[in-house]
Amino acid sequence: MGLLECCARCLIGAPFASLVATGLCFFGVALFCGCGHEALTGTEQLIETYFSKNYQDYEYLIDVIHAFQYVIYGTASFFFLYGALLLAEGFYTTGAVRQIFGDYKTTICGKGLSATFVGITYVLTIIWLLVFACSAVPVYIYFNTWTTCQSIANPSKTSASIGTLCADARMYGVLPWNAFPGKVCGSNLLSICKTSEFQMTFHLFIAAFVGAAATLVSLLTFMIAATYNFAVLKLMGRGTKF
Repeated sequence: MGLLECCARCLIGAPFASLVATGLCFFGVALFCGCGHEALTGTEQLIETYFSKNYQDYEYLIDVIHAFQYVIYGTASFFFLYGALLLAEGFYTTGAVRQIFGDYKTTICGKGLSATFVGITYVLTIIWLLVFACSAVPVYIYFNTWTTCQSIANPSKTSASIGTLCADARMYGVLPWNAFPGKVCGSNLLSICKTSEFQMTFHLFIAAFVGAAATLVSLLTFMIAATYNFAVLKLMGRGTKF
């Protein structure tokens, strides 16, 4: 009976919202960072192979890709650490809220810590909202290219000449306007779309986009749970101690 009571107390004090948000955060960040890193590498290979033969045309692009890959390493490390801290904070504040009508008296330090996490999570949510929006850009570019390839593969469904259906990397700012050839048209473009490199890179960007969405949902869950717990501690606590 004592063991059952102990398990019941643990379950009652468990921060289920924080547990779900932590799992979702780890999953989303791993998916975003892992797939995003490989998708950027695949994009670099596609540009080098099909869209430009002059290294100077895509030298800046390669530098940007490598910079983003280093940012991805830092992002993964930061979010795994921050997710663990939020989970620990969730256990603390949830336990305090569960006992708020008993003998529990929260500390001023505890309230300040909870408020700090709420503020940091709010800022991170805003920043990650921008990351989520940016992660949709490569998906849009690859989807447009894939749609063009479908039109080339089924010429009866379009009135345009196959030779005029192109994918122009310069149009999206990926390459400078003086890059040559900068674009691929017709049957050559269709052959690129059929390669495993293009298919894999396209799906990796989609997976990275899904990972960014999952991370955004986890941050929103963290923020809502932390704000609620802090509000209860702040407004309904019956005393404080140092």
